[in-house]
Amino acid sequence: MGLPFGLLLLLLGFTGVVLVVQGVAIYLAAIMPTLGPDAPPPRTTPRVSAIIAARNEESDLGACLDSLLAQEYPDLEVIVVDGGSTDRTREIARARASRVRVLEEPPLPTGWVGKNWACWNGAQAASGSLLLFTDADVRHHPRALAASVGLMEREEADAVTLAPRVETAGFWERVVLPFYTQMVLTYFRAPRMNRPGSRAALLNGQYWLVRKETYDALGGHSAVRGFVLEDIQLARELRDRGARLRIAWAPDLLSTRMYRDRKEMFEGILKNIHGTRFSALRQLGFLAGLLLFFWVPLALLPLGLLSGSLLLVAAGALLYLALFGKHIGFAMGVRERGGYGALFPLAVGFYLVAVATSLARGLAGRPIAWKGRSYPLEPT
Repeated sequence: MGLPFGLLLLLLGFTGVVLVVQGVAIYLAAIMPTLGPDAPPPRTTPRVSAIIAARNEESDLGACLDSLLAQEYPDLEVIVVDGGSTDRTREIARARASRVRVLEEPPLPTGWVGKNWACWNGAQAASGSLLLFTDADVRHHPRALAASVGLMEREEADAVTLAPRVETAGFWERVVLPFYTQMVLTYFRAPRMNRPGSRAALLNGQYWLVRKETYDALGGHSAVRGFVLEDIQLARELRDRGARLRIAWAPDLLSTRMYRDRKEMFEGILKNIHGTRFSALRQLGFLAGLLLFFWVPLALLPLGLLSGSLLLVAAGALLYLALFGKHIGFAMGVRERGGYGALFPLAVGFYLVAVATSLARGLAGRPIAWKGRSYPLEPT
């Protein structure tokens, strides 16, 4: 059977749009700067206060602290703020008490997200002119801090954030997390943040360094007290105040195991998709975008074969090459085996379930749950 000429033109136009969308992600990945252990050291070494908000982090905290204490940087204090842990988090931190300050988080006030409250308390106790906020599951190369301070110095930046290598173990982590990295890169246009006058804004909560005077002028974490995605909101607040933000990909300086199993990964991605400022329109748009740009294009080749349209067969084959090639390349780019990138339709399905769950929970008014705490939604 043949296709109507108008429909054929529409599908060919759709092919072009999909190729452009895929190309945007490739372009952003290509312009992302890389920071490594061989980066020039800073000319000066101001005191840095590293702040870790820790709640039930016994499996990760020890290695994180040991890697921080091994930094080749002369003036570093390390502060752990324990958020009411019920495991061995406190004991692990206190075992390094000669070089680590351990603070007990005061009772969580109404309207605050737990991590924001812990980071705020850590910042109030800090003595450094630079503040490093990092997560308990991050491992630091000995030169990570020196490279970060050097980048801040060279770029005359107010805040610097780094993207670590994401360690994976289970099947679903290996399939989903390279796609997750691509979504973050594209949605936030991350590397464009390095351009003067850009409206792009992103701080990776796993690792970001900020001048204390800049942090204090903003109001620090108190300015974003109720945001689950506090790093994103802080970046936007800083950008709106004219702060100079810089980002780099640093797989040889930092690594992290973000999630321990599929359930934790699902809840983590759901939290990131949802936030506390729920928008049904945004979630519906996200669902439509995932379907239109990642699943629907895969139907063009079979449709072309069924209809006997050589043009549509060619367009469908081009989309297969573009989509599978791109996702294999992204997987390899984040140091995962390329075969997992070829399974990107499964990653898209995982995301679709997460977005649909977010939409259903939001419409039902259910709170966001994370780290054993729940936070009410604030509709937008």
